[in-house]
Amino acid sequence: MEASLTTLDYLVLAIYLVGTVGLGLAIGWKFQTGKDFFLAGRSLPWWAIGMSLVASDIGGTDIIGVGGAAYAHGLAVANFEWIGCIPAMIVAAFIFVPIFWRMGIYTIPEFMERRFNAGVRTALGICWLTFMACNVGLMLYASAKMLHTLTGFSEPACIWLTAALVGIYTLAGGLKAVVYTDVIQCAVMIGGCLLVLGIGLYELGGIGGLQEKLAALGDQTRNHTTLIVPADAPSPFPWPAILLGLAFILSPAYWIGNQAIMQRSLGAKSQFQAQASYVWGALLKIIIPVIIAVPGLIAVAMYPELESPDAAFPTLAAQLLPTGIRGVFLAAFVAALMSSVDSYLNASATVATNDFYRRFINRNADDHRILVIGRIATVVLMGWGLLFAFFIRNTGEDTGIYAIFQTLMSFFQGPALAIILTGFFWKRANGIGALSGFLCGITCAVGLFILHKWHATFGIEPLFQIEEPFLYFSIWAFLTALVVIVVVSLLTRPESAEKTAFLNLNHEFTSES
Repeated sequence: MEASLTTLDYLVLAIYLVGTVGLGLAIGWKFQTGKDFFLAGRSLPWWAIGMSLVASDIGGTDIIGVGGAAYAHGLAVANFEWIGCIPAMIVAAFIFVPIFWRMGIYTIPEFMERRFNAGVRTALGICWLTFMACNVGLMLYASAKMLHTLTGFSEPACIWLTAALVGIYTLAGGLKAVVYTDVIQCAVMIGGCLLVLGIGLYELGGIGGLQEKLAALGDQTRNHTTLIVPADAPSPFPWPAILLGLAFILSPAYWIGNQAIMQRSLGAKSQFQAQASYVWGALLKIIIPVIIAVPGLIAVAMYPELESPDAAFPTLAAQLLPTGIRGVFLAAFVAALMSSVDSYLNASATVATNDFYRRFINRNADDHRILVIGRIATVVLMGWGLLFAFFIRNTGEDTGIYAIFQTLMSFFQGPALAIILTGFFWKRANGIGALSGFLCGITCAVGLFILHKWHATFGIEPLFQIEEPFLYFSIWAFLTALVVIVVVSLLTRPESAEKTAFLNLNHEFTSES
């Protein structure tokens, strides 16, 4: 469903894009070292990091994906923003962020070697690098769907355009460019989504009108206004999965162990500013579900026959927004996309450079060489993301962008969380146990996915009652990893006292980067 854009719409978008890319380029030319590129020279203020955290988390996949999930399954998807973000961000701010910042690490896999061994670092680094590069492709694909709907441009052209724009300023400016452009993008994003929400509710006659329209659709929207979905509902968000899979596993794993998220706090000016950034981000998160999930309900009320749920938000923008304002929203969406792509692109380049190049290829590389390699890695990983974007587009299987994203995370986030928690809270956990648990947990999640996805091929009943049971994958993967870590660690030798010294709050760290 396309709507023509006017010259004014394109002018608004062009001004925004030129300003964003120009800011990134202006920041980047000053960089001299890898620390400048990957950690912004540890100079970032709390307010900028907090806005960057929110902008990156609610990027293109959330505007498209959460809106689409709300269209298909209802308001329960908002739990991914409230239950799935705020508690974990507060816990991370007061327990995990201080230690990570004081250790002076560049990456979460680097912490794994400090606490366990090089094998655990390599395994987690491979998983994060693969996931983040694929996630770049997923977000490029999300952008293509939105831009195609609003502009009529072909999806391949939209993928190439966004990749070029984001690649330019991320390549030049590193983490500092990512964070400061995210500040602008966060403000534009929230403003654009508020416009869609406000105009949509006005067209329906307010909240009461929305509820009446949803009720009139009968079974299609039976659970759409329910935050707590019954356990036997076909929705992918039943309450046991939300409580166990999201609140206790995927959410802490994401906000504590996600390289693209945690890297921002590692670049903060001080430990206090690193902690404050997470608290500020949690406060901003309170309003996010309202502005990105409720429009999905508005879309199902106004356009209940859309071919794809992921078309919900683009359709609202194309049909409801007036000339000029449509350009503002297009800029808001491009902002959302760019903030997510730049985050994962920079984070994946950080992992590739520090956890692989610096360890396996050139241990004695100087700071300038690391800066050059970081930029080369950025280009290579953007190429990887492009390939994955076209792969998703050409498979012809529209399972929903949000479901793809969450399923990919469910494969390894549960096992990764098991490693982090045992590493922090159980001194007896060792490297052999951590690596064994991590690999067994991933095997469990992937195995469950295969058996559920192709159950007919194996001649068995579906393992779960819901179509996309990624939350249940994460539960079983976490439990499997935790049990294996405990058993193997107890059967093998403990780590040296040096490996667990960081658990002492008075411990003074020295950087091993």
